[in-house]
Amino acid sequence: MAVKMRLQRHGSKKRPFYFIVIADGRSPRDGKFIQKLGSYNPLTVPATIQIDRQKALDWLQKGAQPTDTVRRILSFKGVLYLKHLLRGVGLGLFDEAAAMEKFTQWSSEHDAHVAKRQGADKKARTDKRNVPVVKKVEEVAAPVAAAPVEEEAPVAETPATTDETPTAE
Repeated sequence: MAVKMRLQRHGSKKRPFYFIVIADGRSPRDGKFIQKLGSYNPLTVPATIQIDRQKALDWLQKGAQPTDTVRRILSFKGVLYLKHLLRGVGLGLFDEAAAMEKFTQWSSEHDAHVAKRQGADKKARTDKRNVPVVKKVEEVAAPVAAAPVEEEAPVAETPATTDETPTAE
């Protein structure tokens, strides 16, 4: 029996909502499943993902094959990285404490990156909603008017010359 980690569609027409489930590969998409791991809502900005990392890791270690979309979700949530680290522990490359330390460091960096990206997305959305950002004339003219004007040095007057040039005789 081929066990798959896949999405099970719920929600109304044009309003998708998915459960992340473990199912037999032969069962229909929205049919019978073995266990529910979490949910995925692609309509929210950013997409909402809730997943039980431990259950997902256990099923991956048992040999469950994730579909492409579920693989991306697991990668985003760090489950595949955790599996990679635990494989290193099994091979004796480092101990479990070092693996958990690496995972917590990755998780904190990832959370900071995601928060930064969400802030940038939120700022971009608010800028798009507003009227085009145009500085007021006073704001543009103020720095120019406030700049000190340097006095020019007086130019020495040159005597007026005539078109007559001395000729050599």
